Amino acid sequence: MYPWLFQFFRRLDPEFAHHAGIAVLKAFGLPAIRPLLERGNPHDPRLSKNLMGLDFAHPFGLAAGFDKDAEAIAGLAAVGFGHVEVGTVTPRPQPGNPTPRLFRLPEDRALINRMGFNNRGVESMVDRLHRARSAARRPVIGVNIGKNRDTPLEHAEDDYAQLTQRLSAVSDYLVVNVSSPNTPGLRSLQDPSVLDSLLGVVQQESGATPVLVKVSPDSPDEEIVDIAGVVTHRGLAGLVATNTTVTREGLSTPAGRVAAMGEGGLSGEPLRARAEEVLQVARKALGEGPCLISAGGVSTGADLQSRLAAGADLVQAYTSFVYRGPFVARHVVRELLQEMG
Repeated sequence: MYPWLFQFFRRLDPEFAHHAGIAVLKAFGLPAIRPLLERGNPHDPRLSKNLMGLDFAHPFGLAAGFDKDAEAIAGLAAVGFGHVEVGTVTPRPQPGNPTPRLFRLPEDRALINRMGFNNRGVESMVDRLHRARSAARRPVIGVNIGKNRDTPLEHAEDDYAQLTQRLSAVSDYLVVNVSSPNTPGLRSLQDPSVLDSLLGVVQQESGATPVLVKVSPDSPDEEIVDIAGVVTHRGLAGLVATNTTVTREGLSTPAGRVAAMGEGGLSGEPLRARAEEVLQVARKALGEGPCLISAGGVSTGADLQSRLAAGADLVQAYTSFVYRGPFVARHVVRELLQEMG
């Protein structure tokens, strides 16, 4: 049924459709509706994991960027996600980049976005996270943090420290986002010496809350290895691999149409091969201890199984939510169970 509905949704402005989807998911989380939806979610003890001191019902979750303001956590749990990463959140509210800033590439099952960390700010999120974490049934909740666009790079540590201080008590884990292509200069914070200092500041404020770093697929393998070295040196919880890519290679969408969409991060199926490569490089560099979350181009149970076999502890989706619909987590976990036999 969803493929038919998608033909309708693709006629809508992508960002309008996104906000409509958030509204529907908020309704899915209501006490009268959520139990009915949860009945359809697969449960199998073979899929449960304990990672970073946290219990995951299964390894499949939602990547940051969809629920930017932590509004729909209950609804996302109702449709089957085992963990939900909200954000990216910044210290102060910001509108993000000018619209249009979100584009579909249906021929490639991909998206291009240059949202620019649009969110209502950390103070708006704290109360919602507190309520979400106090719920009787909830997913594991991660929070993705980033600096405000107008914060100079030399003061980025102040933004991340403030975010960590406010969020560590209401998050199951935190992800330091230094890899989005949509905030000017942000990726320069991935330089290992700069990153080491930044993470040291975050550690001072995080307490017992696990901290991970999200890396770019556009970083060369050598830089991924160096970042993994910083993570292990600091004793952090792990890595999220990967963010979106600025490359446009190998797309089926006509080049002129892609060029007209402009700058932004590409996600979805075209990212799949590179995301798995980065996963393998990161796992080898990290060793077996730290948690490794894989994201990028995951849309089926076979994709999920492949990432787990390549060394991922957890796997996240984002773009497949658009192309497979709101129950993508339920479908992917069922497919994984079929692959397992």
